[in-house]
Amino acid sequence: MEKKYGELAIEQAQLEVWENPSKERDYLIEITFPEFSCLCPRSGYPDYATIKIRYIPDQYIVELRSLKLWLNKFRNRYISHEQATNEIYQALYETLKPKFLEVIGDFNPRGNVHTVIKVRSDGNY
Repeated sequence: MEKKYGELAIEQAQLEVWENPSKERDYLIEITFPEFSCLCPRSGYPDYATIKIRYIPDQYIVELRSLKLWLNKFRNRYISHEQATNEIYQALYETLKPKFLEVIGDFNPRGNVHTVIKVRSDGNY
């Protein structure tokens, strides 16, 4: 079966950066991705989450379409909530080198358990 164009775009997705258009000031960017999904590494059941990204850019900002496609690469991966949130944080931190970064994985309850994972560059929780 031939892959659809969207599947190919997700498969090939890479984070893309743009120059920060307002380097002269600090400002906060907040991005919410409410349809994040991955697979439980134990059961194989799907896990769903809202991924919240907050950052103060330095030299670069993330191009939103590339971020959307890149986050969709997780949908067929067996990965824990903790690992997924930390991988997203690490990739964004290494790519953007922001002044501040926070990634929150707010996972939908499953089995009556609600998990929220927070990773911040300043360590203040």
